[in-house]
Amino acid sequence: MKMSEIRSVHIYVDGSCSENRNVTSDTRAGWGLCVIVNDGGSGNGKGHLFTELSGEVITNPDERGYLGAEVGSNNTAELSAIAHALRWLLGESVVESATIRGDSNYALNIASGLWKAKANKELARKVVDLWNEVSEIIGLAGEHVRAHRGHRWNERADHLAFRAMQGEAPLSLQFWKPGQR
Repeated sequence: MKMSEIRSVHIYVDGSCSENRNVTSDTRAGWGLCVIVNDGGSGNGKGHLFTELSGEVITNPDERGYLGAEVGSNNTAELSAIAHALRWLLGESVVESATIRGDSNYALNIASGLWKAKANKELARKVVDLWNEVSEIIGLAGEHVRAHRGHRWNERADHLAFRAMQGEAPLSLQFWKPGQR
């Protein structure tokens, strides 16, 4: 499928953290996202994987890719995944509508401006700014997906985030099975 043929996408996002207590700027965290075309949302893996991206949460302001995360945590990873999804959308001028699906109500509600951040404020501000910028250009929505319930694309985003947090390459889609981290 060519990018010029795509009008609507669903982007599944997830974050992963090595531990979620006493986190610091040295705590490893990763994010992942899957861009899906023709997704029915039912969780049975319908739709076509257009692209996927993943990476580590950058906590050093001097490093390329820094978005404002002060620590590596599950929340900063979830917010980073949404930020990267929004940045991807800004680069894809033919997309007319997108739904970002994630298993973190916290991150989705912060990103869309429904909640105010009490922590991770700089990262949250950047994500909200990106959300608002994308919303002015295309139709944008956020939807919660229950975690670890076998939803293929949510599980794939989890795999990408987990592997990024570990510093490992993801398994190719043809060798990966839902639930496999």
